[in-house]
Amino acid sequence: MAIEANRLDGATKAAVLVAQRNEATEARIYEKLSRSVKELHNRDVLARIARDEAAHYEFWKRHSGQDVRPRGFRIWWYFVIARAFGLTFGIKLMERGEEGAQVVYGRLAAAIPGAQEIAEDENRHENELIAMIDEEKLKYVGSIVLGLNDALVELTGALAGFTFALRNTQLIAMAGFITGIAASLSMAASQYLSTKAEAGENPTKSSVYTGIAYVFTVLFLIFPYLIFGNLYVCLGMAIIDAIIVIFLFTYYVSVAQDIPFRGRFVEMTAISFGVAVLTFGIGYLVRIFLGVGV
Repeated sequence: MAIEANRLDGATKAAVLVAQRNEATEARIYEKLSRSVKELHNRDVLARIARDEAAHYEFWKRHSGQDVRPRGFRIWWYFVIARAFGLTFGIKLMERGEEGAQVVYGRLAAAIPGAQEIAEDENRHENELIAMIDEEKLKYVGSIVLGLNDALVELTGALAGFTFALRNTQLIAMAGFITGIAASLSMAASQYLSTKAEAGENPTKSSVYTGIAYVFTVLFLIFPYLIFGNLYVCLGMAIIDAIIVIFLFTYYVSVAQDIPFRGRFVEMTAISFGVAVLTFGIGYLVRIFLGVGV
């Protein structure tokens, strides 16, 4: 039976209202997402989570004795993120932001019977349901990682070498673009053949994801050479761009697949720039000892 709202002390009632508003907001987010997706399976999963959140809202309402409005901006924000970057990423990012809610539930558990059960049910049930979401993007994360990693390692190194050997930003951009496009086609073809020999992924989609990731990274890395005139500014900006790509994608994968961020980020960064430093040195030696340059 619900505790009467006027019997709750001020701090407890405030915490109840926070929990209630969180549930109202998440119920609206899941409901909005369920209406926006085309896949029937995903729509059903999202609708089930929305109903669970609505039931939790009603639990807290019985204790607060009042209605609360959901957070409108939060609904819009996570809806846009989920639609732009994938359901799994958007939902898990939202749930990461709710870690403070667990502290609220912990404070309420001693004062309100059933509060702890609500928190445990929410964590367990939502995690189970979120794991049921079938999303194509996550199936081909390996292909995207392959394209990004290969482009970062090869092109960062190539640009470093070209910077010392060619000494002309336009030529470096052209050489980097040709090298990158040729490598992306080669990588996509190799991914197609390797995936075709295995069961599970669609080889055409796998190769397309790999190729697109590669081309995107190539264009991002050579962009500084098209707008700046100083060789070392261009190289520095290309390195910063590489760090940005590594950071953003590593963060995406760490959220969507629940894997540690720091170790993966450090590993990818170390490999990319280790190769860049080595190739930069090779470009320097080629220019000095062979007299090749522009």
